[in-house]
Amino acid sequence: MKETAILEKFYSSFSKNDAAGMNSCYHEDIIFRDPAFGELQGAKVKAMWQMLLSRKESELKIAYNIIEVNDKNGRVHWRASYNFGPKKRKVINNVSATFEFKDGKIYRHRDSFNTYKWAIQALGVSGFFLGWTGFLRRKIQENTNHKLTNFMKNR
Repeated sequence: MKETAILEKFYSSFSKNDAAGMNSCYHEDIIFRDPAFGELQGAKVKAMWQMLLSRKESELKIAYNIIEVNDKNGRVHWRASYNFGPKKRKVINNVSATFEFKDGKIYRHRDSFNTYKWAIQALGVSGFFLGWTGFLRRKIQENTNHKLTNFMKNR
């Protein structure tokens, strides 16, 4: 099935830090959503992966399992392991991804993960006390989107 091959290519490219390979799997009208960035569309989605994979702060390890896929939808569980921030805190993020396909490409992509668990790992004590709050989630999205805007301006 072509959609299975698209997901395999997307995640194998991800595991090789190949943003171009990942982005080639996306429909031109891609819409992406996750807790860190909120909703992104089109060129911003592709720039996000370029930005994230261009960082050489730590070695990123990706493992994935395609749960189900058909000609319209797909579901994948994936895990990212990396060090975060100036203190190089070890993060293991378990993510559930859902996909919609259109014209043989990924048209909608939604990643979901426990932001509280992520915040505890990535931010330490402040993540423990604030990671469950909407305030911290909004600050994370503001920060990541600011970085993405700057990345897009400077490339």
